[in-house]
Amino acid sequence: MNGVYSSLKDRNPSPSTARLLADLVPPREFERASFENYIPHSEFPSQAEASKAAQSFALGKTAKRGLFSRGPVETDSLGIYLDGGFGVGKTHLLAATYHQFRGKKAFGSFIAFTSLIGALGFAAAKEALARYALICIDEFELDDPGDTMIMSRLLNELGARGVKFAATSNTPPSALGEGRFAAEDFAREIHGISEKFTILRIDGEDHRHRPVSVSLDARTDLELDSWLASEGGGSRDNFDELLAHLAKVHPSKYGLLLEGISRVGIVAAHTLDDQAAALRFVSFIDRAYEMQVPIRASGIDLTKVFRADHVAGGYKKKYLRAISRLGALGA
Repeated sequence: MNGVYSSLKDRNPSPSTARLLADLVPPREFERASFENYIPHSEFPSQAEASKAAQSFALGKTAKRGLFSRGPVETDSLGIYLDGGFGVGKTHLLAATYHQFRGKKAFGSFIAFTSLIGALGFAAAKEALARYALICIDEFELDDPGDTMIMSRLLNELGARGVKFAATSNTPPSALGEGRFAAEDFAREIHGISEKFTILRIDGEDHRHRPVSVSLDARTDLELDSWLASEGGGSRDNFDELLAHLAKVHPSKYGLLLEGISRVGIVAAHTLDDQAAALRFVSFIDRAYEMQVPIRASGIDLTKVFRADHVAGGYKKKYLRAISRLGALGA
């Protein structure tokens, strides 16, 4: 059956710096996100307040001090930090901020920016990003001290050159309502620039009503092939071979691996004992989700490939997000 479909392991993209930067735009799901089509919930006034403050920031206006900001917000504020649980509209508001802003701008996940630094080197990435007036960072992550410190340095140095920022937290579903702790961690980690951010708290329930744990039916190889055959442009790879290839490809290129692929088929999925391989697969899932590329597998339920002790460990937020996204992509 492999002759019928593309194989991701046969792809070795070599994007230019210009291409990597061109990909720093909101994912397809938020291509048309605006403040006008953001619908705040009447029971959670912080949503409307956050939307108003984010729009003011996007328009270049000074946000006012209030219930959802921490400290006075001055005209030289570096930016805003949208803090809250899953499904309360943080990414929508971040994308709306991007679209509303008039000037050179970039939008990417935290992982997209750390991957860019890894691909280009810190100095080259900093110079490339210094050309932007606004940088939007979705799901600022605090579970890897090394990455967090690199991003802290990047924000410090770009901020000194006049770049503005908008960021969101990555509070997991199990911590819904505890987003302020993520904000405090964020503030502590970014040291000297923390007081220059306006923290916008967004309360609410997950409007997507996605469960914290999801389950997908495991499929046979024949069922997987039937699903792939129902639409052209799919890929089909053995799980271990795909993981081995992901280890050789820089995460900044995972999106290009999926370019032109309509759906991803994975054969013989199994539990991942190697956490490094598991985290690479998490990054791959993130890219597939951003590009809205469905994923299905034979073997075990894809949401069960992560070991319970890994999910409960220091990378819990990454794993829970990946499980949730696999549920969305495999539905």
